[in-house]
Amino acid sequence: MTIALAGNPNSGKTTLFNLLTGARQHVGNYPGVTVERKEGRLQTNGYNIKIIDLPGTYSLTAYSPDELVARNVIIEGRPDLIVNVVDASNLERNLYLTMQLKELEIPIILALNMADYAESIGITIDYNLLSKLLGVPVVRIVGTKGEGIDELLALVTSGNNQFMPAKAVRYEMEIETAIAKLEKILDSKLETADSLAVADQFQAELKKYPSRWLAIKLLENDKEVTDKFASLPDGNKIIEQVQASRKILNTSLDEDPEGLIAEGRYAYIRGAYKEAVEIRELNRTSITEKIDKILLNRIIGLPIFFLIMWGLFQLTFTVATPLVEWMEILISSLSAGVDNALADSLIKSLLVDGIIAGVGGVIIFLPNILFLFLGIAILEASGYMSRAAFLMDKIMHKVGLHGKSFVPMLIGFGCSIPAIMATRTLENPKDRLITMLVTPLISCGARLPVYTLLIGAFFPQEMAGNVLFSLYLIGIILALLMAKVFRTWLLPGESEPFVMELPIYRLPKLKSILVQMWERAWLYLKKAGTIILAISIIMWSLFTFPMVDKNGQEYATASQQMQQSYAGRLGKAIEPVIAPIGFDWKTGVALVSGFAAKEVVVSTLATLYNMEDEESLLDGEETQVKTFAQLTREQSGFTPLVAYVLMLFILIYVPCMATIAIIKRETNGWKWPVFTAGYTVVLAWVICFIVYQGGFLLGIGV
Repeated sequence: MTIALAGNPNSGKTTLFNLLTGARQHVGNYPGVTVERKEGRLQTNGYNIKIIDLPGTYSLTAYSPDELVARNVIIEGRPDLIVNVVDASNLERNLYLTMQLKELEIPIILALNMADYAESIGITIDYNLLSKLLGVPVVRIVGTKGEGIDELLALVTSGNNQFMPAKAVRYEMEIETAIAKLEKILDSKLETADSLAVADQFQAELKKYPSRWLAIKLLENDKEVTDKFASLPDGNKIIEQVQASRKILNTSLDEDPEGLIAEGRYAYIRGAYKEAVEIRELNRTSITEKIDKILLNRIIGLPIFFLIMWGLFQLTFTVATPLVEWMEILISSLSAGVDNALADSLIKSLLVDGIIAGVGGVIIFLPNILFLFLGIAILEASGYMSRAAFLMDKIMHKVGLHGKSFVPMLIGFGCSIPAIMATRTLENPKDRLITMLVTPLISCGARLPVYTLLIGAFFPQEMAGNVLFSLYLIGIILALLMAKVFRTWLLPGESEPFVMELPIYRLPKLKSILVQMWERAWLYLKKAGTIILAISIIMWSLFTFPMVDKNGQEYATASQQMQQSYAGRLGKAIEPVIAPIGFDWKTGVALVSGFAAKEVVVSTLATLYNMEDEESLLDGEETQVKTFAQLTREQSGFTPLVAYVLMLFILIYVPCMATIAIIKRETNGWKWPVFTAGYTVVLAWVICFIVYQGGFLLGIGV
């Protein structure tokens, strides 16, 4: 059996999906988290069930790519059963999607989620009566507590509802007459087709979709369905008949058919709601309303948002430092053990200078990653992230976008890849493309190890959190400025009105938070054990070979050998370009390697400095954290100004290969990913030139 979980954003679909399948999918309390279909398996009561978690959608009339994903899975995939997850506290609004699902003639179970909250605010639902009125089974559930799940699974596997399509909505007589006429035309087209091939094409389409649903969508002037029929042989004749029917309805009822059909659905919903739902006035302000009076205040709302983000970065750096030092001791011990156990050889150099230094230099910053995602997970699960988008709406409008575009940017604090995919929630193609182009400027978690290393090496502890916060803030500011530039000159157009649901505040579940932290930790470690390991070996090879000069003589010093290595030659070639922003050839090599993944910048520097300093990484009682910082200070030749400029460059310049690949996939071509890579490199150089030369002239951090 195949089941599709469908519902509005924030209805709790993914929570239910995780509960049923045990999958550890991302659950965020704002629209845009589930941007692709996710699948899981459940075995219960003798059934092997495939469950598909669809993106949240308010309607089957698709306006954005993620809504199109949901619609296509339901319409084209034809699951055996739809579990329509509905927010019980917003029942009247959520049921509009239910009405559209009923028209697909697929069995439906209505799962009324968050029923406990609905009851707490005075909403009483007669579930049996609602089931009779809607013509579908209804079950009360509380996904976060697991309540009602057994009842839901019993319904799913009972066999009673599996082949009982939900009753369709009946519209007023004129609409029904037009629908029936179009159904007859669609069915008769098979008999009157000019050829067997034409008949087969129409039959293929009619097998996919119920003819009544097609007739309704054609009357609604649904673009996807209209374009599909227009592309078929003789399809224009059907479209002409549709336009004639629309014109008759418009004339006789003085309203567009899509408006009449929507009103028919809402009339059905209002009748059922009035009969089955009782609302008691509790005469009290909800906790969400009380909190929002402060957090959404026009004057202090934004300062509170930035204060929260500042606190997050203080937590990320300051609290994680002792754990980083502990990780450094482990890596140092491993490095020293291997160094003492093996005789000098290329294998020893590869293990100590390449693999352990490269991969270990990244792994030690795992605590920083965990604390960053701990904070982000709490903000998402609590419902505050959607408030941040709401607060930013006014600013976003000034740059030609709206608050919904800020959601991918917030997701970008974690990783640019899901952030790019989250732009699918934007209906306007230009808004989506602009958001996609500027989101890589938001500082992702992969850049955090670089920041942590350089801040720890060149800035005092009391300044660390502030320096880190400044980088994230600069990323947001640059993203907004570039959005304005792109909206003005590259993709001009008006910004659209912003409507975004503000879910209730919820106390984050400890299990959910810990699962998200573990997922991030595992992805980070997996990346360290694959991509970063491979790049570390490659960079070690490039720094090691050739080992002799063109005359076959060994180089006098390690420094000479590295400068003449393949990596050294690459660095020397690009040094004239990066010298005006304070970088030498070593930094140039690290930046080139960072295109694979930003963490590789750290592993490259670790390999480089470890190979230049053949002494033990342990210095008396000092831990590797201090020694790594000391090696960076001594061998890089950086000043605090150069270190800050390097962090700025890493913040801005070309995103990692995976991000470029996802932009290519989302835009269906190489034009925009190449443009993204080009403009970010140029922007990085210009910004860093201004900061470096200005700081140097003013004597700041030199």
